[in-house]
Amino acid sequence: MSLHPNQVLLAPVVSEKSYSLITDRKYTFKVHEDAHKTQVRQAVEELFDVEVQSVNILKVQPKPKRRGLTRGRRPGWKKAIVQLKEGHEIEIFEGASV
Repeated sequence: MSLHPNQVLLAPVVSEKSYSLITDRKYTFKVHEDAHKTQVRQAVEELFDVEVQSVNILKVQPKPKRRGLTRGRRPGWKKAIVQLKEGHEIEIFEGASV
């Protein structure tokens, strides 16, 4: 499936863990369900003009939730942790503190 780079990367993941990884040049993104490592690498390099060293992809499992007797399920999603080569950084993440 051919995806445009804007369709591959959906949003940055904002959490304490993802911001602590920035010091190691690792950036976390929520990605399209059908995207694979090569597409994520190409999208990050094209959109942010950086060089990617490695990409790790994992699926976040859906969580069961309850409110009283009503049962539901939060949807699962896919995230990618992208490590950049030495000397490269993404400016939109820099200067942010949790």
